[in-house]
Amino acid sequence: MNFLDKFNNTKNIRFESFKKTFEISEKRNLKIIVETGTSRGKIKFFFIKRHNWKDGMSTIMFAEYVKYKKGILFTCDISQANINASKKFTKKFSNYVSYHTEDSINFLKTFSRKIDLLYLDSLDGHDHISASKHQLNEIKNSINMLHSKSLVLLDDKGTKTNLSIDYLLSKDFHILFETKYQVLLSQSKID
Repeated sequence: MNFLDKFNNTKNIRFESFKKTFEISEKRNLKIIVETGTSRGKIKFFFIKRHNWKDGMSTIMFAEYVKYKKGILFTCDISQANINASKKFTKKFSNYVSYHTEDSINFLKTFSRKIDLLYLDSLDGHDHISASKHQLNEIKNSINMLHSKSLVLLDDKGTKTNLSIDYLLSKDFHILFETKYQVLLSQSKID
């Protein structure tokens, strides 16, 4: 997985948890990724879109990983502008990405495939209560699509994760890895 090297940027504060997630995904042969909250980049001078390393650039990493694994990434965001930006960033991987402009709770409620890796990063964490409730509802709507080797990566630890971690632990999930920013869980304790 040499593609990860280019994301090892000092500004990518989430790199270590993504690296661990991809290492375990590779060992488990995970191919179906669902992401809520797509990478949108940021606007620089003259309205040029640039990578936003602070956000981790998850969609680009997931897109490159599923191409490598011959899998598929489903990325969902409520904002069409964010989806459009994501399409630009992942253009060369577009055959492996399914883009959805929809509320993530509704999207997960109607999603009908098994999920190998679920990444929850929708809503900003400024309103901890609303963000935590939203992420909990995302988990509740997707729990039946997860299997024993599925990974769940939660972003914005301490803001969005306040309810979802306890819920997952009550459903026999275990914390495999955590950083200041993210928590990785699975029912299987083995990498």
